[in-house]
Amino acid sequence: MSKKQISHLSLIFFIILIFCQCTVLDQSFGRISSKENIQKEEIYVIKNVNIIPMTMESKIISNATVIIKNKKIFSINQPVPDKAKIINGKGKWLIPGLIDMHVHNLADINLSSSYPTKGATIFTDTQDFMLLYVVNGVTTAFELNARVEHFGQRNEILKGNLYGPRMALAMLIDGGEGSGNKANTAADGRQTVRMAKAQGYEFVKVYAHLNVETYKAIVDEASKQGMKVVGHIPDVFKGHIDDAFVPNFAMVAHAEEYAKQSEDFTDQDAQYYAKITKANGTWFTPTLTTMEWILSQSRSLEGVRNLSSLKYVHPLIQSRWLYSNSYNQESTTGRIRYFEKMVEFNMRLVKAFKEAGVPIVAGTDAGNPGVVWGFSLHDEIELLVKAGLSPEEALVSATRLPAIWLGIEDKIGTVEVGKYADLVLLDANPLQDIRNTRKIAGVFLNGKWIDKKIMDSMLSAVAERNTANKNKYDWKKRMNFE
Repeated sequence: MSKKQISHLSLIFFIILIFCQCTVLDQSFGRISSKENIQKEEIYVIKNVNIIPMTMESKIISNATVIIKNKKIFSINQPVPDKAKIINGKGKWLIPGLIDMHVHNLADINLSSSYPTKGATIFTDTQDFMLLYVVNGVTTAFELNARVEHFGQRNEILKGNLYGPRMALAMLIDGGEGSGNKANTAADGRQTVRMAKAQGYEFVKVYAHLNVETYKAIVDEASKQGMKVVGHIPDVFKGHIDDAFVPNFAMVAHAEEYAKQSEDFTDQDAQYYAKITKANGTWFTPTLTTMEWILSQSRSLEGVRNLSSLKYVHPLIQSRWLYSNSYNQESTTGRIRYFEKMVEFNMRLVKAFKEAGVPIVAGTDAGNPGVVWGFSLHDEIELLVKAGLSPEEALVSATRLPAIWLGIEDKIGTVEVGKYADLVLLDANPLQDIRNTRKIAGVFLNGKWIDKKIMDSMLSAVAERNTANKNKYDWKKRMNFE
């Protein structure tokens, strides 16, 4: 072999060595190494566990043996294979992974003026962020204002480079001027939907400032493209809300979309809104927790300041919530009273929609001030019970029903053989007390087991990093980042 060939091979070896070193991340900070990813899939066995399958029959399977293999639920109450990793499920309860049907995820972004080659000015640690979902048993999230960065996050999760939930992505389309995906004519609306489809978005979200013609064209074109539409009821339908309910307007994203249509928040209005929603086959995501937080912050910021999960939120977002909070800064006595009426009416809306048979799914609008990713889904589930759903119905709203709406009910949403092992192991029965969804012993994420000890350690590290970096971020100076 010539010296030239030896030199060439040495260079290749050096590049490979550097690449390998770069892809092995620090385990002490809760990262996943590439070496771990290429190891053979482990077989897990949960013994003596009580299964709440969340199927239509929803019959509890007591003292069951669940085998997890090749990322899926391999068997229930079958012989235990050799060399399996045993998890003691005695006295514990197994439910499907939770699904949040309305989130806004952090991702790298440019918040200042731009120029070619500039890129993002604010960078986030995707694992730190996605961990908030994982530790709360949220194994699927529906991003309702997706950007290209969210596709990248999803790919990193799918490649096994970090722990995180499955992600469904919707393009938001609004009317008016400014940045984002804008459409002000029917033709532009249809073309924007076609672009969304071509770019890989799975759903379309409509927003408040669309005109009638553009809105209806978007919903119709989305149907032709095989894309469901979710979102707001555009302001233009004020006073004739029934005209907004056209085929393929598949889900209303907030209870306040109805509340803002009502003049005096009567039960008759709630029942009418439920009737037209049911007749159109539209589903409902109340996002009760967001309106609760808006009301709280309009009164005082003490709730946010004392939020136990605030320390896990990126320091820039903490700064925004505490020092640039428009709900608090623009508050008036009149607004507080109006928000109080909306919060109370939203609860009655849930009751009316339940009675009308409208499918209700749990979503949080996570990312809004006070609404912390992952943690807030437990708040939402508890509020749904407070509004009149049974604990079982509230769990269905965060498991089976979202999977059905997303079109992936053959993959997730229930504890059944053949489905992906997205599972949450609880220390207590959530059917007896819905607050028990917070008592998490461990999570299966796409067949990978993460126990509470590991999750707590990772979460503590996130809090430490956020505290250490707190003084580096000021929302009011975000435009100065270069």
